[in-house]
Amino acid sequence: MAEKKIAIKVSASLGSVSGKVIEAKKPIAVLVLAHGAGAGMDHPFMKNLSVALAEEGITTLRYNFLYMEHKRGRPDAPAVAMKAVQAAVAKAAELFPKLPLLVGGKSFGGRMSSHWVSDKNPADVRGLVFFGFPLHRPGAPSIERAEHLYSIKVPMLFLQGTRDTLADLASLKKVIKKLKPSTLVTFEGADHSFKAGKENLVPKLAETVSRWLSE
Repeated sequence: MAEKKIAIKVSASLGSVSGKVIEAKKPIAVLVLAHGAGAGMDHPFMKNLSVALAEEGITTLRYNFLYMEHKRGRPDAPAVAMKAVQAAVAKAAELFPKLPLLVGGKSFGGRMSSHWVSDKNPADVRGLVFFGFPLHRPGAPSIERAEHLYSIKVPMLFLQGTRDTLADLASLKKVIKKLKPSTLVTFEGADHSFKAGKENLVPKLAETVSRWLSE
């Protein structure tokens, strides 16, 4: 499936980042999709997920955070990361003004997207999608990273593997009970990377997002 390369200006001082768009033939929404902390927008998971989402009628705009664009090893501070989220969302709204707008991403990217939504409460964002929300550090269950979610008013979809060491399911379920309309879908045996033996879960992830939208 063809990708369209774009440039996204973050700010005059921070410069621009790369982005890629995969358009669905008959789109029902556009998802601004951020990558995880350790791999950029061209990681196979990100590209395969974008293709699968397009097959489900969801156009995607994925992009790099500034540290990944400039090949720096350490993730950006939240304030800088949120500027990239905002710029990518603005670009998606410019390119697809008639489509419902969703934001989210894999792990770190999803968390930074939700911090931005919590901080800005953007009127044009219709929902958040988390592909593995990183609730805590590996093996150290806590819920502090979820505090900002309580102020978010739009629906949220949490896609989590049952073997995800960054999200104790019992703790996550307690958080979700306190949120505005939110949905948790688990994938049996999957880890934080959505690996569950030889099974390819990417199509199921895309199908779940599409079903959630229709409901």
